[in-house]
Amino acid sequence: MTDEPELPENAVTVVREFFAALELGAVAEALELVHPDIVWKNTGAPDVRGIKRVGPVLRGLGGKHFGFSADMHYIAQNASGLVATDRTDYLRLGPVRIAFHVSGNFELADGRIILWDDHFGYGDLLRGTRDGLIAAVRGR
Repeated sequence: MTDEPELPENAVTVVREFFAALELGAVAEALELVHPDIVWKNTGAPDVRGIKRVGPVLRGLGGKHFGFSADMHYIAQNASGLVATDRTDYLRLGPVRIAFHVSGNFELADGRIILWDDHFGYGDLLRGTRDGLIAAVRGR
């Protein structure tokens, strides 16, 4: 017998499924993978706490004029169950597609995401916005 903590099963799979659902606009499915007491942290922004507050934000990303997708470059789980991601996120605002680098950490409780902690640089976000605006103006 060991005194090691029990790890969440398939934590990487849960995070992958969460992003896949968001990309498909299946926000209800994504929210099934979120713990009711989730805390969503974004660099420089106030924390969004609880599924009742996170849900409407995510639903807003799946509309006709707004969208979300991500390219997952790296995803791994450490010995304590923390899932680390390195990815490029894309926010679509009408014809403008904004790409920026994000490093995220996820913790699970009861098989659901309870902490979503994203880190990104505002310089990278601004460059992505500039590039997205230029591409939209050029019709690409």
